[in-house]
Amino acid sequence: MQAWWSQLNSGFAQVQDVFEECMGAALNTLSPAGATAYLAAAKFLGGMGRGVEPILIFLEEWPDIAMVLGESALPVIMDGIHKMWRSPNSRAIVPFLQTLPAVARRLKAPGQMQAYLELVLDFMERTTGSVHGIHTTFPSPGLPEFFNKSPFLVSQLSLDGLSNWVQYGVRHYSDHPERQRDYFSLQSADSRAMLQRMRHGTLLADHERQLDMYLRSLWQDHDYFVPYSIGFDELRKPIPYFDQLGIRLPDVYDDAGSVAGIDRYRAVLAHIAAHRRWSGRMFADNFSPFQRIAVEVFEDSRVEFLAMREYPGLRRLFMVLHPMPIEDACDPERESAIRHRLAMVSRAMLDADHPYQNPFVVDFARRFHALMQAGESSLEAMAELAVLFIARTRLQSDQSPRVHFKDTEVGYRDDNRHLWKYHEESDDEEQFDEPRQSAEEGEVQALPPRHYPEWDYASQSYRPDWVSVYESLHPSGQAADIDALLQKHEALAKRLKRLLDLLKPQHKVRIRYQEEGSELDLDVALRSLIDYKSGAAPDPRINMSHKNDGRDIAVLLLLDLSESLGEKVPGGDQSLLELSQEAVSLLGWAVEQLGDSFAIAGFHSNTRHEVRYLHIKGYGEPWGEAVKARLAAMEAGYSTRMGAAMRHAAHTLEHRRADKKLMLILTDGEPADIDVKDSRLLIEDARRAVQELDRQGIYSYCINLDPKADEYVSDIFGRQYTVIDNVQRLPEKLPQLFMALTK
Repeated sequence: MQAWWSQLNSGFAQVQDVFEECMGAALNTLSPAGATAYLAAAKFLGGMGRGVEPILIFLEEWPDIAMVLGESALPVIMDGIHKMWRSPNSRAIVPFLQTLPAVARRLKAPGQMQAYLELVLDFMERTTGSVHGIHTTFPSPGLPEFFNKSPFLVSQLSLDGLSNWVQYGVRHYSDHPERQRDYFSLQSADSRAMLQRMRHGTLLADHERQLDMYLRSLWQDHDYFVPYSIGFDELRKPIPYFDQLGIRLPDVYDDAGSVAGIDRYRAVLAHIAAHRRWSGRMFADNFSPFQRIAVEVFEDSRVEFLAMREYPGLRRLFMVLHPMPIEDACDPERESAIRHRLAMVSRAMLDADHPYQNPFVVDFARRFHALMQAGESSLEAMAELAVLFIARTRLQSDQSPRVHFKDTEVGYRDDNRHLWKYHEESDDEEQFDEPRQSAEEGEVQALPPRHYPEWDYASQSYRPDWVSVYESLHPSGQAADIDALLQKHEALAKRLKRLLDLLKPQHKVRIRYQEEGSELDLDVALRSLIDYKSGAAPDPRINMSHKNDGRDIAVLLLLDLSESLGEKVPGGDQSLLELSQEAVSLLGWAVEQLGDSFAIAGFHSNTRHEVRYLHIKGYGEPWGEAVKARLAAMEAGYSTRMGAAMRHAAHTLEHRRADKKLMLILTDGEPADIDVKDSRLLIEDARRAVQELDRQGIYSYCINLDPKADEYVSDIFGRQYTVIDNVQRLPEKLPQLFMALTK
């Protein structure tokens, strides 16, 4: 560490205080070359004359940014900082660095960040004061305001839309400093109206989780989505594709006629997933360019045909998005018709009701369907058919530079680079011979993270998108282990059974003394008649009604699975984890007897960047072998970032339809994490999370196994907690406590 500090050579005492912690995080994230570049960049930021703030921000934030963008993004970012430093805009470097993590999380791809920086530098150059091309001391008035709003702006707009919004402000307010500040700080009505106008289409960043679930559930497939912008390349629009780094998709899709943007994303993913399931690879060297194009079209049609056979609902989506060229729209005497013919045959292969009369189109569509019906379809068979189609339909005009493009672009198809491999490597062709890395057998892949704020009690404000929560299904163990625990507590289960019978809802309860009701209450009616005959005023409440006596409760049990749970109980031979397994097993059995809506989840954390939320039982799952197997595999590890886990649990619980919503938190210690030095910070954040739950109509209750819990638990939960001093009685206390809370 001393060698690294010597390399940085900073004179700021504040930097020395945090250097070891920051450098430790960097070494865990960056390569050796990346760590060297990290220190070189930090050294420049510390010596450029803008105080300690730039270097402190960079040292803390760059490792996290590098995890999102990759180390290769550093030269591009530092180049932008150098240009700001050499201009009168050096004061904008601090807000640029402060907002860079949130912007990077939203953009995600290095290409997106490159486009963002190009936009920023163009903005800076066009709004910085100059005389005859020579920069003066007049900085860009709107640049710092833009950086302060940039996390919000990139969350609302695609890069294309952001570029248009910035260009509008530069064009109209470059000569009016005050109006420029108002525009880029979103204070002016003109700025907000332009923002609304640019908010078109469906943003990938807003629907990434939904699309990932679509890919997992229908195709049993999963990969990272890497966005690219379609607004910065007018000559050659990028096309979706996939490689070892993920699936590349546009950052925004507008609606296409009756097809919503989200459905366009689904069509692209369905097409790519079909390729990943059914396509192989061939040597490209054996085919001419025209033959390769034809092979790609025939293979695209084959995998889409198989996809529509498996999921018939895709037919409507594909047919709406697939163009239908007019048969005589292309003049073969004046322009190349190769794309036109391939678009027609592609449509004919997928649509039995196509209108085409061209004999070659009809013949090859028939041959295609014959192969598909015979079950003989393959990439090789499609290649043979495609080469024959090119040979039979070749025209002299196919070599013409004037190519007919109208109604020939199938926008949801990828660029098919995955179909080809090459005998010899070259600088012109990308290589895809590396096998795709997949999860180890039995490993459960996590969903994309959700980002939650965290409460900073010192500043009395939220840190936005501060914590990343990853949720996944808990691995499974041996369900028989839980059955053995229940057998061990058979006597306790019998006692609980008697209590449970008293709590079970009755089907109907009579409500007597009603003036209006569903039937006559004979006892009251006779007394009223006697009163009437006796001359007294009769009781008019002679009817009765009925109501269902049901329990409408949704419960979520949140288990702290931090490392301390693995410690042995004082004076016993069991660990807290084993006792928790016994208690939760009895509770799960008891709730199953009552029929309440019930879910179980566990959590632990490894800094704010990795809070793990593990599903053990879902609301729709019965208390059965699968749930017991997950419960049996519970392990203790890492730390306790309680507030983030409670917020994520509330996201699930708040959508349940129930009269009462209860969140039980079973923990053995106070909230803590290795990246937090102030012990009060996470306690105050958990307290704030409890207040948020209360506003959502969720009743939270803590069962704490820490003998020192009285020092902090009331600060978090108020009076809504129980401290179990005799931990060995946990299996008995937990079900009884649940019944007391829900009776």
